[in-house]
Amino acid sequence: MGRVLHCRTRIPSGMGRACPLVPLDSYLLRGVTAFGRLSHEHYGEMGPFGFPAQEAAAEPSHVCCSSGSRKSYWKHLDVRPCVQIVGCQVRRDPPNSTERYTRWINQLAPDQLLTQVFTSNGPTVIMPTWFCSRAWFSYVGPFDEGGKGEPEDLLFFYSHLRKGGGVIRVDQSLLLYRYHPNAATHSVLETTIWTHRVRFLEEWALPHWATFTIWNAGRQGRRLYRSLTAGMRRKVVAFCDVDENKIRKGFYCHEDSQERPKPRVPILHFRAARPPFVICVKLDLTGGAFEDNLRSLHLQEGRDFLHFS
Repeated sequence: MGRVLHCRTRIPSGMGRACPLVPLDSYLLRGVTAFGRLSHEHYGEMGPFGFPAQEAAAEPSHVCCSSGSRKSYWKHLDVRPCVQIVGCQVRRDPPNSTERYTRWINQLAPDQLLTQVFTSNGPTVIMPTWFCSRAWFSYVGPFDEGGKGEPEDLLFFYSHLRKGGGVIRVDQSLLLYRYHPNAATHSVLETTIWTHRVRFLEEWALPHWATFTIWNAGRQGRRLYRSLTAGMRRKVVAFCDVDENKIRKGFYCHEDSQERPKPRVPILHFRAARPPFVICVKLDLTGGAFEDNLRSLHLQEGRDFLHFS
């Protein structure tokens, strides 16, 4: 079986070449609408995406490093095709805020920038660092300015991937990203994001698999199963877990199903289950135990498993 994620969309002519760059002195913008206007009017062929996460914040939510250090960013872009979103590593302020997320966003391998687009962390390069061609931005479409409560960065990122775009990270910390507890991002309901994530998983990944196993027979795994469309639920051949109590139970019964008899999905030990897996176990939370179990199976991410934690 080939990799799940690949470019399935024809790229418009003229967008496969390298793009000239317009140096930027600053991109501390305020709000999605301001960004949309600035992108179209001021930045020529290449433009940044970053804007503060909270318009009313007493200080900017992010600060670019010196223009000298950003030259490597532009040099990196100058040899890439115009269908990429390019981001960079970040430093957090305060340094200990969102530690797990910061490790994830800074340490993903290049292949994982595509294979881990389904997790609850959202886009695999952090939105305030995004940079892409103006032509590509116009082709993908503007941000959804539905207002407070819309995950506009996630929706744009998914649209970018649907249209064949790629993701690149410059492995230098070029942005100081401040944490604000009242940032607008916290106004987006988890249930809204969950719905978008499930639909994207069903559209972008699950059609490539005839059957699959959900890794986690607990709350999150069962929630994913119930959230799937009926056709995708029928592809689920098993849950797997390490919890002996769940394994001894033997099956999960979908009580809310209108089918008769109600579907019963086996619960197996992870070593007895067969890939591919949709993994609903959070990363970096078990002291390495889960990651060790996954590595022991010698699987290939993107082909044999995807993370949906």
